[in-house]
Parts: sequence; C-alpha cells; structure tokens
Amino acid sequence: MGVDASPSSIREFFEEVDESDVSLVTVNRQQPEQIQTLLADAFETQSVELTERSVPDRGENLLALRKDGRLNAVSPLTEVMRSFLLVNSDRFRTRTGFDHEIPTVLRGLDETLFDLRGYPQSNKEKLLLILLSRHIERRAYEAGEGRLRSTFQRLSRLEDEHGTRTVYERIAERPVDVHVYGVPDRVPDRLDVTVHGGTSDEYRNAWCVVFRSPGESGAALLAYQYEPNHWRGFWTYDAETVARVDSYIERAL
Repeated sequence: MGVDASPSSIREFFEEVDESDVSLVTVNRQQPEQIQTLLADAFETQSVELTERSVPDRGENLLALRKDGRLNAVSPLTEVMRSFLLVNSDRFRTRTGFDHEIPTVLRGLDETLFDLRGYPQSNKEKLLLILLSRHIERRAYEAGEGRLRSTFQRLSRLEDEHGTRTVYERIAERPVDVHVYGVPDRVPDRLDVTVHGGTSDEYRNAWCVVFRSPGESGAALLAYQYEPNHWRGFWTYDAETVARVDSYIERAL
C-alpha cells in the first residue's frame, strides 16, 4: 500500500487504500432478525457485503470474513456480539476494555476504507474506531517498547474519560515512548507522556493511533472527522505505511 511521496495531510493516506472485495458471512445464524439488524447498523453503509449461509451439522454460530473471495478469518458470533454488537461507546468512557482482545474478523478488516457515523445516527459504526484504538494500545502495552502516538481532538478526554485515562496510565508504566496530541483545553496531569497541543484542523479532527516497535511491524489507525460526527478512516498493519504515518504525525503535529 505504501508509496514514496510524503503526504501533505492525513486525508491523503485514504487515497492510497487499495480496498479488497470484503464480505462478512454469518454461518448457522440463530435469532436472524436481531443479528441482521445489529450487523446492518454497523456495516450497511460501508463497503462490506453482508451474507449468510448454513453448514449442515455445524452447531456453532460463526461470523466469517472473506476478502477477494478467500476466507480470511472466523470468529464465534457470540464473541462478536459480546465485544461489539451488544455494547456501545459509552462503555469505554468508564471502563478500559483493555483486557479483552477484539474478534479476529474485526481486526481483519484492515485496508478497508470506512465512512463512519457516531451516535445518534448510528449506535455501532464509530465503535469500530474505539475497538481498534484499544487493540493498538494493547499491542503497545504488551510489547513494552517502541513508540505510541495518539490524537484525541481534545486533551481533556484524558482527564474526563476514566477508561481512556486508565489505559494510558498503564501504558506509561511500560518503557513505551508515548505521545498524545490534541487541543489543549485541559492538559493531562500526572501522566508520564509527551503532550503536543495545537488548534489546527488536524488537531481538532484527526483520530490516529500509531504504534511502532523494533520487534514487530506495528499498527496504525487513521480517521478524519470531515463533518460533525462523521468520520472516514481505516487501519493497517503494513510496516511501510505505519512508518509513514508515524513520520507524518511527528512532522506535521
């Protein structure tokens, strides 16, 4: 996915996303109307096809991810419901969600460009960004080394959201070089991170979580709020793209 030219904005990275033909397939569904409604709320406006099928003598309900016609990942449907379809973003303001990894089928939606709406337009779409943020933050914590850059739009979120604050307190206890970015409406107190404050458009509207480590390829989530409560974004594990995003944020913010 990566290219040599240096981008002049976060939004330019979206133009580089080479999207696959992506579908989520429910297998042996129970409560089909409820599940269909929940999946549609999360993915109906996205470039992700929703289909279903039955497999004889297979009792477990599954959600499978297919990319370009090939099976990419499978997760128990109960796991997807418990961590995504039956929760909302408010849960992560008060609790970290840090000790539970997100389902493989959701992690596997990398290199897919999403157009996401927050509440009240959608109860689920924006939650994808929160889940992937926690996923990348957890990778930084578990690696115990490397660099993590996170943009928050408003730095006060690190004081006002207990769940978010706790996550960054835990990561800061590790030898990870943590940088946080946002409008300095309230600078976080007693948190061992490097704070970058600004009021430019990207400080106010970018949602990025980027982790690089010598021991792994890392991961990056990029999203941009192009109008109130509407976000466009994607995530990637491509080492070259992660490095370019990391360099861009270091240079531009």
